[in-house]
Amino acid sequence: MDKAGTKTIVQNRQVRHDYFILESYEAGIELFGTEVKSLRAGKANLKDSWCEIKDGELFVRGMHVSPYEQGNIFNRDPVRPRRLLMHKKEIQKLYGQLKTQGLTLIPVSLYLKGSRVKVQVGLCKGKKLYDKRDDLAKKAAKRDVERAIKERNR
Repeated sequence: MDKAGTKTIVQNRQVRHDYFILESYEAGIELFGTEVKSLRAGKANLKDSWCEIKDGELFVRGMHVSPYEQGNIFNRDPVRPRRLLMHKKEIQKLYGQLKTQGLTLIPVSLYLKGSRVKVQVGLCKGKKLYDKRDDLAKKAAKRDVERAIKERNR
């Protein structure tokens, strides 16, 4: 359990490596029963997924939800586009930012909030190669400092 009443199902770790997350939003997701059961078992992948706005609606594409084992005929296509549920004004605001600033919408994590499945969507700007190298160098330096402190305290 993370916060009160939320449980993380899956996170997209690659997104923090490839993008700067400027803002994040919470959205509901339209699912079928067998998909929810599969998600509760933790069988999802956000690695190559992205969001798009089409006809005033927000969709997540490329998200893989494995078929539920006991689902037989009720299982859906694992990578079908799924509609995300947000307020119309939020979607219009995001659409404006995507078109004018050249940003991207990417699902960052999938989690249970109470009994409902939610998606954290990040408004992202792509990192350049030197930004990625800089982040890796900072991470390595921080790891070295922590290791030195740990050895010193022995």
